[in-house]
Amino acid sequence: MSNNWVQQHRRDYYYRKAKQLDYRSRASFKLIQIDDRFDILKEGRSVVDLGAAPGGWLQVAAERIGPEGRVIGVDLQPIAPIEGTMVETIIGDVRKQETVDRLLYMIGGKVDVVLSDMATNISGQYAMDHARSIELCDHALAFARKTLVPGGCMVLKVFEGDMMRDLLKQIRASFREVKLHAPKASRSSSSEIYVIARDFKGEAPPRPQAAPVNSDRC
Repeated sequence: MSNNWVQQHRRDYYYRKAKQLDYRSRASFKLIQIDDRFDILKEGRSVVDLGAAPGGWLQVAAERIGPEGRVIGVDLQPIAPIEGTMVETIIGDVRKQETVDRLLYMIGGKVDVVLSDMATNISGQYAMDHARSIELCDHALAFARKTLVPGGCMVLKVFEGDMMRDLLKQIRASFREVKLHAPKASRSSSSEIYVIARDFKGEAPPRPQAAPVNSDRC
């Protein structure tokens, strides 16, 4: 990490604002801006945050859903407790079934909102970074399909690229409203964009029909 990057980061408006407001990450403002526009985090809702470290999105979610709601975060890295809230966190890999099973047990099977700000370490190879991002989105979508109540919402981050079309097709099969949004807090140099999916249909998408067999062929 270069000294130049560190200096630029410290001059960043949202970095400084996060410090002032005691948010753990400048990314907190991405979720704030998303929720201000799309009204995802209503009071009393239950929320699961995938890839939650260091906890900036957990803080925002807890503030917005209030004391009657519930927030659970999962990440590969430990997350320090968030004081004054009932936020629960676990260490785990959402790509592994044991982590999914543990989350399902904790939430009792159903939640109102699934958030995912998951991202892999950037390699600098665009095609590879995009493919890894799509893989994480696939896991987040699979988890959302298992856990969301009918009418539930999902927010997930993806790096733009040629595989997005198929991902959006899969999401639209499960949600009645799907929009793309780039919050102002996203860095101008980033290719990230957020998928805002609302009104979960509450049913598995239909499987593609197998092609009929032509008995005249040999």
